Amino acid sequence: MHIHILGICGTFMGGLAVLAKQAGHRVTGCDANVYPPMSTQLEAQGIELIEGFDPGQLALEPDLFVIGNVVSRGNPLMEAILNRNLPYVSGPQWLGEHVLRGKWTLAVAGTHGKTTTTSMLAWILEDAGYQPGFLVGGVPQNFGVSARVTESDFFVIEADEYDTAFFDKRSKFVHYRPRTAILNNLEYDHADIFPDLAAIETQFHHLVRTVPEQGRLIVNGFEESLARVLERGCWSETEQFGIGDWRAGEPAEGNAIGDGMTQDSFDVWFGDVLQGRLSWALQGTHNRMNALAAIAAARHVGVPAPQAIDSLSRFANVKRRMEVRGVVNGITVYDDFAHHPTAIQTTLEGLRKRVGAARILAVLEPRSNTMKLGVMKAQLPASLEAADLVFGYGAASGKDALGWDLAESLAPLGERAAAFSDLPELVRAVRAAARPGDHVLVMSNGGFGGVHQKLLDAFAAGACA
Repeated sequence: MHIHILGICGTFMGGLAVLAKQAGHRVTGCDANVYPPMSTQLEAQGIELIEGFDPGQLALEPDLFVIGNVVSRGNPLMEAILNRNLPYVSGPQWLGEHVLRGKWTLAVAGTHGKTTTTSMLAWILEDAGYQPGFLVGGVPQNFGVSARVTESDFFVIEADEYDTAFFDKRSKFVHYRPRTAILNNLEYDHADIFPDLAAIETQFHHLVRTVPEQGRLIVNGFEESLARVLERGCWSETEQFGIGDWRAGEPAEGNAIGDGMTQDSFDVWFGDVLQGRLSWALQGTHNRMNALAAIAAARHVGVPAPQAIDSLSRFANVKRRMEVRGVVNGITVYDDFAHHPTAIQTTLEGLRKRVGAARILAVLEPRSNTMKLGVMKAQLPASLEAADLVFGYGAASGKDALGWDLAESLAPLGERAAAFSDLPELVRAVRAAARPGDHVLVMSNGGFGGVHQKLLDAFAAGACA
């Protein structure tokens, strides 16, 4: 089958393209912005990419058009497809029908931690010899790729609550029909498509309705929102983590791993039975919760908890999740995907625990749709409390421009924070403030204008404080 993917360079659709190619289909695709790294990855798979959405692409005569959720009515190629009455389907529906059907699907849903937890779960199954297929919204460093198809009966997928397509406003995850589902957490997000938290809870309950009686839900026991979801009806086995069935014990004393940082260590309990102690380089309560969820889900398919704990001791995390981009003149630069206030706070708190009294310089670009709408702006100052200095960036114009005053939002932090609309000016300010021993944490869900390398270059040029 020849499929042509509209919106192919998004993380999800790019992963879908790789899966389709590996499954033996001919795959082509188009997008408004065909550029590295996704374009490079796709072309390396032998996938032909076309810039833009010109209706002339109908001449490719694919058997099916697969539509990403970046495509809306008015898109010239989509209008031509509709006018010609050509076959089309959403990306999640195609995935559910052509890749996941017949598989034991393990789905990871939640506002935060989906990518990391999905990567943990895939690694546990891989290390146990299950050779699972997977689709992750990032690049797990244990695998080096974001998606793969295998002959295994098991498939691990990051289950996004964002809408499916312009013609299907349900969340993507309703198409996946998981047998094992992690509900990691649930907060208000995606303000561009959901009016309130209750609307997202409704979508999560649609997911719950698809899990079979013999399936299992792995649910964050701390989340009142998830409790409300389950109160609407639950027909499957349920295990809680955080509180209830799966718990993280008090941490042992940290073990030095150099540069004044520590290795996290905690006990994993199932009921009253100690399953083992996990020691790893990841930090933060959020990653402990992610680990508990992954261990619980792996147990559902037959991996004993002690074995899963041992596997996670070799988990290498995901690119853009506290990824060290470089160390120059004693200054460490990290890249992290955090963009929601809760994720910003937990990421900073995890780094603070790791570096102790060393200074943390937070460099933040609030560019998600929710952040651009200003829905979370009042929560920003509190989320950044663990940083010594804060450098905020909001583009003055273009699609990533903020519709609110970033400087005003950061004002409660006083002289610790500054806002910039010019990227070179921000780099100069961070360079002037930084000194050896500092940890510069860059947080954005986009490319942030390549600021990570710009900062490393600036630190290499000297003139730091």
